[in-house]
Amino acid sequence: MSMNPPTHASVTPARPSPLAVGLALTSLYVLWGSTYLAIRFALKGYPPFLLGASRMFIAGLLMYVVLRLRGAPAPTGRQWRTLAVLSIFMVLLSNGLVNLAETQVGSGLAAIAVASMPLFAGVFAMLRGRHPTRIEWLGLVVGFIGVVWLNAGSALSSSTLGLVCLIIAPIAWAWGSIWSRDQDLPEPFMAASGQMLTGSVWMLAAALVTGERFTAVPDASATAAMLYLVVAGSIFGFTAYIWLLHHVRPALATSYAYVNPPLAVVFGALLGGETFTAHDVGAMAVILAGVVVITLAKSRSVKPVATTVPAEPPA
Repeated sequence: MSMNPPTHASVTPARPSPLAVGLALTSLYVLWGSTYLAIRFALKGYPPFLLGASRMFIAGLLMYVVLRLRGAPAPTGRQWRTLAVLSIFMVLLSNGLVNLAETQVGSGLAAIAVASMPLFAGVFAMLRGRHPTRIEWLGLVVGFIGVVWLNAGSALSSSTLGLVCLIIAPIAWAWGSIWSRDQDLPEPFMAASGQMLTGSVWMLAAALVTGERFTAVPDASATAAMLYLVVAGSIFGFTAYIWLLHHVRPALATSYAYVNPPLAVVFGALLGGETFTAHDVGAMAVILAGVVVITLAKSRSVKPVATTVPAEPPA
């Protein structure tokens, strides 16, 4: 996962080289696909909400300083308020709950559950007046069959906390993505920065409410994983995504939604020693089949739908 600040993005007519596109896609797939496992490693030294607060504050502040030095305008007061509300959904209830879920379930399983986000986005878009085509309906039905299958018999069924968190996280991310399309937001990079900064405040508040605290100084490996999330997940991964949105079709740029989960499963198995059942892999295949159908149907739509730019996936 990972995801999940949105704004409208346009595609320029410039045609980049296939090598540049390939490198950007590879970076996006690998960096965002690896964040789920990085969260698991970071949680060995950081409580879940304090991990999110640290990661989002550092990444958001670095991006904000660089953008301001390069002349980017700061968000207006109204935009800051919008970002503060948006970050509840796109940061606290998505990234924060994925962090919390990974205290009890594996990183690959979390990524599979989060893969359902585009399905919920399709439902919310429908509720806001955009009616799915027949092909999109097919994708929604197939995808949600996979979601039910995953929740009914995987390791999630034995962890109430993990199950609840991984149901709420993709729903919150999807709702934030759809809601943000009608809002006044800064340009994508500044919106990402502002969303992470305001989100870090919500994360810190959640940490205080739940009584999180550091009982010891995090070890070097946990801190390295946290910094990897800052640099690779929040900065480099997002930069690659924005570049792709401006140079390739949105369907290709957003293909991370169905590439990241299998990669997260591979990373979890090879580097994290996680195991997966045929049930888990089968549910993932069904969910991703639904996501692919929806993505392809949208890309062939006569009226293009505005592309929403998340800060990163929930992971």
